[in-house]
Amino acid sequence: MSDGNGSPLALKRVHHIAIIASDYERSKQFYREVLGCELITEVYRAERDSWMGDLALNGEYLIELFSFPTPPARPSGPEALGLRHLAFAVDDVEAGHARLVELGVRVEDVRVDPHTGRKMLFFFDPDDLPLELYEA
Repeated sequence: MSDGNGSPLALKRVHHIAIIASDYERSKQFYREVLGCELITEVYRAERDSWMGDLALNGEYLIELFSFPTPPARPSGPEALGLRHLAFAVDDVEAGHARLVELGVRVEDVRVDPHTGRKMLFFFDPDDLPLELYEA
């Protein structure tokens, strides 16, 4: 299907990740204050009773955060069917672990990726969506 020169769709990069939050304000605060994202635009869509915020990390647009009146629950453990988790590259996983604990974020222990030998850990946003810090 591909001609050997990359994706058959000529994909350049991931544009954004969309997340639906049960409590938009609480999640917006988490993604801004815990992860350090910057809110670059925010719109209330009255016809859908929904907020939509665009968040950037290090100046690059990355996360679309939504609210909806009654979103259905979704299994979100790392082994649930579907998108497994969102991973962020960091220089120091141990320092990230300490900071997440200090901020009161639910976090798992640091472990080592058996395939790469690099440190990693899972932590969870306010809706228990699995997120990962990966030592790059």
